[in-house]
Amino acid sequence: MGIYIPTTMADHWLKLLICVIALSSTKVNVRASEMVNITLLSNAVEKGAVCLDGSPAGYHYAKGYGDGANSWMIYLPGGGWCGRKQSCIDRVKYSPMLSSTKNITQENFGAILSPNKTSNPDFYNWNRVFIRYCDGSSFMGDVKKVDPETNLHKRGSRIFTSVIDELLSKGLKDAKNVMLTGNSAGGLATILNCDRFRALVPNANMVKCVSDSGFFIHAKNLPNAAGRERTFSRVVHFHGISKFLPKSCTSRMKPGLCFFPENLVAHIKTPLFLLNSDFDKFQIQVNLKPHPVDNPGWVNCTRNITTCTPPQLQIIKDFRNTFLETLKGVGNNPSRGLFINSCYIHDFLYLMGRYNSPDSPKLHNKTIAQAIGDWYFNRSSVRLIDTKIDYPLDCKIGSGNFV
Repeated sequence: MGIYIPTTMADHWLKLLICVIALSSTKVNVRASEMVNITLLSNAVEKGAVCLDGSPAGYHYAKGYGDGANSWMIYLPGGGWCGRKQSCIDRVKYSPMLSSTKNITQENFGAILSPNKTSNPDFYNWNRVFIRYCDGSSFMGDVKKVDPETNLHKRGSRIFTSVIDELLSKGLKDAKNVMLTGNSAGGLATILNCDRFRALVPNANMVKCVSDSGFFIHAKNLPNAAGRERTFSRVVHFHGISKFLPKSCTSRMKPGLCFFPENLVAHIKTPLFLLNSDFDKFQIQVNLKPHPVDNPGWVNCTRNITTCTPPQLQIIKDFRNTFLETLKGVGNNPSRGLFINSCYIHDFLYLMGRYNSPDSPKLHNKTIAQAIGDWYFNRSSVRLIDTKIDYPLDCKIGSGNFV
């Protein structure tokens, strides 16, 4: 015998069920991120477009739709560099995610690659592409010969051009709006490849580049300047990059110095947006290394700013001052965009909490997402630099409006 439910109660439960289903659907439609399968580059081995270990180049592609169907975003992730045989061997051995496409199946698309209209309103329905970073050269190397002893392949440039070529056949050739972007080593790659990328998509109405935490400075007046120059010089030499660097730079200085954006940016013609902290955590922790005898406890200081001695903190402040002074040399190109905050952070675009959330870093009441959108679509000029705060901010939990 069934249970009798009065009509009014039945209506109530039916309405409740409909609400639950509707809310479930809404949740799916506004997901903050999505897992996107890898696509291995067609004929990658024949093209020579392979990772350090010889595995084929790969990328993750989420197809655009609606008014974003003819707009494309190409994302170049970070992951440092290797500039010597042993460091590249170690990269293959200990960092397979940065040297191979073997065993990689999916990538989580969040923040600037997010499909969520609320958190990524300007780009959520674009064609979004994440190119695997597996060459250790910021997508710039091209050495034809393979080391028979180590099987190391140095083909970053071929990876970049071959993936773009394949994407052209998937609709990129008909794109109206295009953005090249990336973080850290990928942010540097964005700067280095910006004009080159523009030439690969000549039919697009608007092509712009956004570099996140890719403005690595030489800082000749700060500790370890020789070490910073040596690092980039080794990468340029080992990966055969010199031939791809602009002659406007290599005619004036050594090729290794032309890997520093400060020596390139003024000559870039394509609109470029620089997103960075003037207290860049990676550059301070890794690139800025005072002699340990002079600075005992420096490592602990850079891991926890509250433990820094006054002299150590002054070195960090000197980095900021040098960063801002270096930034002045990038030229006054009106197409340039800037968002330079004081967070003790490296990388912003791939984490929603930093890119666009209630607690995201803001300058002049704009989140990074708003600033990039306004600049890209020419809604307003965006040249925001935090010149008021001269102390590294802890922005991990949320920092509100800085200035």
